[in-house]
Amino acid sequence: MHKYFLIISIFIFFISCKNNSEDPLNAPIVKVGDKVLTKHNLYNVIPDGISKNDSIIFAQDFLSRWIRSELMLRKAELNLSPKEKDVSKLLEEYRRSLLVNQYQQKMLQQKYTPMITDKEIKAYYDKMIDNFILNENIIKGVFIIIPRTAPNIKDIRKWYKSDKEEDIVNIEAYCFQNAKKYDVFIETWKPFYTINQQFPHPIANAGRFLKYNKSYETSDSINYYFLSIRDYKLVHDKAPLEYVENRIKAILLNKKRINFINKLENDLYDEGLKQKIIKFY
Repeated sequence: MHKYFLIISIFIFFISCKNNSEDPLNAPIVKVGDKVLTKHNLYNVIPDGISKNDSIIFAQDFLSRWIRSELMLRKAELNLSPKEKDVSKLLEEYRRSLLVNQYQQKMLQQKYTPMITDKEIKAYYDKMIDNFILNENIIKGVFIIIPRTAPNIKDIRKWYKSDKEEDIVNIEAYCFQNAKKYDVFIETWKPFYTINQQFPHPIANAGRFLKYNKSYETSDSINYYFLSIRDYKLVHDKAPLEYVENRIKAILLNKKRINFINKLENDLYDEGLKQKIIKFY
């Protein structure tokens, strides 16, 4: 009943409950023309689990939007001609569109699970390579944030630049105990800005920095920041296949779905002719 008591505390109602049923939630809050918003209407739209202050803000905002919407609708009803207010055709078209879309999605789920192969992805990438030009700098590497109070910082300075398996194991063990952040993305690409924005003073000329630096260390009064750059690509370079693989998968998946829907439509057409559901005059 949290929302009920909250609503009672927010609004001073102008109509006595004796004019309503015994249920206090049926008491009106506001009336616009012949449309009434009751406590029950407002109670039902306030999300569960939000704080009292958030509930007050939500309720006030909903009330304001409801009043404005009803005023606009009332003005439309008064000023539009009967022909302009006849939306039955639009509603029927909307209903048809919804039903067709639901049927198509049902058929996709029941009868079609497209598989995208690595070969298809590579073929599409090679064919459309000029469409995959980077609009951001990307890197592979290691990024670590360690408190200044952590022990043996000198060891990290040695390990984080290394490709040796034993040093990587040492980094993991050390960072598990001491690091605020430990991100190893040696095998995957990551936008450089996602790292750069975490430095106390972000690097201004990122492209130039990536060209001439394989590692970077900085600090503030609280932390040390370490970045090892194992590989990079700059803005306007061609994107690596693995960086755009998921995008290509989505494109190919959508193409296959469209082809499936087209085939479904053609099959239904042929079936309609065969079963004489379609009749030409």
